[in-house]
Amino acid sequence: MAHHNNVEFVPLSIAVLTVSDTRTLETDTSGQTLIDRLEAEGHRLAERAIVPDDIYQLRARLSQWIADEHVQVVLVTGGTGFTKRDTTPQAVTPLLDVEIDGYGELFRQISYEQIGSSTVQSRALGGVANRTLIFCMPGSTGACRTAWDKIIKEQLDARHRPCNFVEMVSLSGVAGACGSRA
Repeated sequence: MAHHNNVEFVPLSIAVLTVSDTRTLETDTSGQTLIDRLEAEGHRLAERAIVPDDIYQLRARLSQWIADEHVQVVLVTGGTGFTKRDTTPQAVTPLLDVEIDGYGELFRQISYEQIGSSTVQSRALGGVANRTLIFCMPGSTGACRTAWDKIIKEQLDARHRPCNFVEMVSLSGVAGACGSRA
């Protein structure tokens, strides 16, 4: 990872949402993995929730965080597969102002190295809604590690170059987005 020496780390406020009909706070290893990793990097956990695989409950929770000026990023784990109950992409996409196409593409490319052609069944997606970054990933702990360690961690670090998403969600005026002052 390339760092810009004149830019300081900016801790972000991140919410973690697990989409599952069966997980509880005690059994949600994927959500806990994301929390452990974001806190290890110096970010703050804004809130954590578990919602069932239901489009409207997912949209309701996500909409609350999108409207909350204190939540800058939402990490969503679960519901991105192809089963009848996997509806995270259908729930999230209408809420987005813009999609981050490269996130899903890169996630599947990295996952291919780990799980082969099974990665085609991942509908990982990212986007921005009301200056809130949203990253949706599969519900496995391994997928959460891959998404955070290989993509999200760098993109939520203002020091990462040549570009990152911090300026988009931070009110501190940090330069970081591609094409901005470096």
